[in-house]
Amino acid sequence: MQCVGDISEEVWQDCVTLFLQTRVCCDAAIITNSPPWLLASYPEGNLFQLTQEEIQILLARDGREKLFLQGITLAGTKCLLIRDHLYTEGNNTMDLRTKGQSRGSQAVTVVQIESVYLVVMGQKGTEGGPLNLKAFEMAGYIREAIHQHMAHI
Repeated sequence: MQCVGDISEEVWQDCVTLFLQTRVCCDAAIITNSPPWLLASYPEGNLFQLTQEEIQILLARDGREKLFLQGITLAGTKCLLIRDHLYTEGNNTMDLRTKGQSRGSQAVTVVQIESVYLVVMGQKGTEGGPLNLKAFEMAGYIREAIHQHMAHI
């Protein structure tokens, strides 16, 4: 998508709010691989603390195999990479799990939507499979909303 910058922060924030209403996740953010990096996030969650460096590592196309060995940090939380199909055509998802937290681990899914990425953290007890499916489904709605918005510009 050439014109992601033409979409207002309000539209991105509405997408995050839409996903949070599913009650499957407790936190969500929309990121991109260029400034401003973080387009929208849930203000009461942790993903609003995603750093430029964390986003660049998460979205880098080169050296992805080292993510399986080293894991990745998202908003200061260490995560294990479970499955990486972020750049696999037709799938475009990545599954992670937080680790080392006293409250237990949580599933995290990243879905590519055009040139932006939806990052969601599941509610405690939500498994990665159902979170991934819901994120993939919501990505379709967000993709459609983006296309509709772009058609009106």
